[in-house]
Amino acid sequence: MSTLKRLLVGKPLASSEEGHQRLGKLVALAVFASDAISSTAYATEEILHVLVPLGGLDALEFLIPIALIVVVLLAIVITSYRQTIFAYPSGGGSYVVSRDNLGVTPSLVAGASLLVDYTLTVAVSVSAGVAAITSAFPELRASRVALCLGFIALLVAINLRGVKESGRLFAVPTYVYVVTLGGLLLIGLVRSFTGSLPALPPNQQALDELTHGGALLTGITAMALMRAFSSGAVALSGIEAISNGVPSFREPESKNAATTLVYMGLILAAFFFGISVLAHRLQPTVEEGGETLLSIMAGTVFGSGSAAYFTLQAATAAILILAANTAFNAFPSMSSILAKDGYLPRQLHNRGDRLVYSNGVLVLAGAAALLVIAFGGITTALIPLYAVGVFTGFTLSQWGMVRHHLRHREAGWRRNTGVNAVGAIATFAVLAVVVISKFTIGAWIPAIVIPLIVFLLRGIHRHYQQVAAVLAVPEGYRPLPHTHTVVVLVGTVHQGVLAALTYAKSLSPDRLIALSVVSSPEESQALREQWDQYHLDVELELKYSPYRELTQPVLKYLDELDASYENDIITVVVPEFVLSRWWEQLLHNQSALLLKGRLLFRRNTVVTSVPFHISGPLVDSDEATVGFNEREEPATTVAGSSAGDVEGNGRGAAEPQAEPTSRPEPERPRA
Repeated sequence: MSTLKRLLVGKPLASSEEGHQRLGKLVALAVFASDAISSTAYATEEILHVLVPLGGLDALEFLIPIALIVVVLLAIVITSYRQTIFAYPSGGGSYVVSRDNLGVTPSLVAGASLLVDYTLTVAVSVSAGVAAITSAFPELRASRVALCLGFIALLVAINLRGVKESGRLFAVPTYVYVVTLGGLLLIGLVRSFTGSLPALPPNQQALDELTHGGALLTGITAMALMRAFSSGAVALSGIEAISNGVPSFREPESKNAATTLVYMGLILAAFFFGISVLAHRLQPTVEEGGETLLSIMAGTVFGSGSAAYFTLQAATAAILILAANTAFNAFPSMSSILAKDGYLPRQLHNRGDRLVYSNGVLVLAGAAALLVIAFGGITTALIPLYAVGVFTGFTLSQWGMVRHHLRHREAGWRRNTGVNAVGAIATFAVLAVVVISKFTIGAWIPAIVIPLIVFLLRGIHRHYQQVAAVLAVPEGYRPLPHTHTVVVLVGTVHQGVLAALTYAKSLSPDRLIALSVVSSPEESQALREQWDQYHLDVELELKYSPYRELTQPVLKYLDELDASYENDIITVVVPEFVLSRWWEQLLHNQSALLLKGRLLFRRNTVVTSVPFHISGPLVDSDEATVGFNEREEPATTVAGSSAGDVEGNGRGAAEPQAEPTSRPEPERPRA
C-alpha cells in the first residue's frame, strides 16, 4: 500500500519545502482562474436556454444588454477583491473578512456559501466539460455520468500530488483554450462584421421543440430577464478563489495575487462579451442536452471537421474539467481555516504527505460525485443551484470590507468604502434576483442547505467547546487516588497468554485476575488442569456463556467489579498473536478487535493489547501441536487458539447442567 501511494501521490514533502511549492503568476492563473475563465464556455449558453424557449430567436436581442450588465458587475467585484487581497494576505476570502468585521453568524454563512459554491464548481465544470466531449462525439452521451465520475477521480489523483505539480499540468490546457477561443472570436467577429460570415439558418426542429411549436410562447417577461441575467452571472463564479489562496503565491504574495486577479478579469470579460456578441450575430439555435453553443459557433467559423474545431473542443473540455481544480485548491484551504477555528472536524486542518489538505480534497470529490449522480451530469440542471452561494459570499465579503475601511481608515478609505458599498448593493441585488427568479427550479436547495450547514458548523464548534471545558484543569485540581485491577483475557494456555500474564504482573496491580469465558464444564475443567499444570499463581475467574458469546459476559463481569470497588481503574489485557502474512490473519476470528471496540466506550477502563508475533513459515499440520511440557500432556494447536480471538471459548459444546464455580475471592477492603 505504501508503494502504491508513492506511485500515485509521489514522495513526501517536508514542511520546510512549502515555500518551494508556491506559484508564479502564469501558473497561478491556470490554477486559480481556470474556473472563472472556463465559465465563458457555458455562461452565454445558459442565458439563451432561458430566453429562446420564451421568445424564439428574437430573444437574442436581449443578449448583449445582459452581457454588458454582467461585465460591469464583474469589474465591481474584481475591484473589491483586489482590496480584500491586500487587506487579508493570509487568505480566507469572504469568510475571514466576515469573521473579522461582521461577526460569527455572517462569517459562517459566508463559509457555508463558499463550501457549497466550490462543490457545485466541481460538479458544473466537470459536467460542462463532458458536454463539450459529447458534442464532438454524440455516441458518448449515454455515458455522461460515468465520464464525469472518472474525471473527478482523475482530478483527485492529480491534486493529491500537490499544488505546484497540479498547476503545471493544468497550465497547458488553460492557455490552449485562451489562444483557440481568442482565435475563434477574432476570426468570427471580423468575418461577421465584414459580411463574409452570415447568420445561421434556424434549426427549425430544435426550435419547435424548445418553443412547443410556437404555440406556448409567452414572450420575454421581467421575470424571464431576471432569470436569464442570473444564469449569465455564473460567469463570476470562481473570482474569490484567488483571494482565498493568497498564501499559495510567491512573494510578494498580495501583489502577485492582485495582478493575477486583474489578468483573470480582463480575459473573462473579453471572452464572455465576445461570445455574446458573436452569438447575437450568428443567431445559433441551442437545445438542452444537445450540441453546445461553443461547438456550433466553432463549427461555423472553423469548419466542423477542421483541426481548429477539434482543438477548441478538446481545449474546452480540458479547461472545463480542470476548472474544477480551482475548487480542489480553494475548498481544502477554506475547510482548513474553518477546522482551525473549530467549526469543522480537525482532520480537515491537517496537511498530507505532499503539503496538501488531502482530507479536504477527498470530501470535496465525494460531495461533487453525489451531485453529478443526482442530476445526471447535466449542466443546465445544476446551474440554478450555483449562483446562490457565489453571490452570498460576494455580498458578505464586500459589506465586510465596508466595515473594515470604516474601522481602519487607511489611505483612500473613502474611495474604497464607496466601491465596496456599491459592490455590496449590486451583488445583494443579484442574489435577490437569483433566489426569486430561480427558487422554484432549484435555487431553493442551496437556500435551505446553506442555513443547515451553518447549524452544523455551530454544532461542531459547540462540541469542541464542551470537550475543552471538560478537559480544562481547574485551579487546585488533583486527581483522586484509585485502586488498580488488571483483568487478563485467556482462552487456553499458550505462549501468548503467558506473555500477557507476565506483562500484567509488571504493572503491579492491586488485584490481578485471569478471566475466561466457557460454554461447558469440559472447557472449564481443561483450563483448570492447564492452570495447575503450569503452577500459575494468578486468580482464575471462569464465566459461563450458554449462548457461546464473548463480549457480554466480559462486560457483565467488569460491571460486577465496578460495583464491588469504588474509584477503581480496570485494565483489560488482551493477548493477541500476530501473523507475518495479512491473509493468514483473516483465517482467525477478530473477536478481540470487536471486544476492544466495545471496551473503548466504557468508563474507567483501559484496554491493552499484548501482541505475540509469529514470524516465518508455520509447521506442518501433523507437527502443529505444542505440548505444555516435555511429558505427554494435553496440548493445544497453534491454529486452534488465539488469545486475541479468544478461540476455544464458547464453541459448540453441550450445555452443562450447572455453572462452573470459580475460586473464592480474597477479602479486600473497599476504597
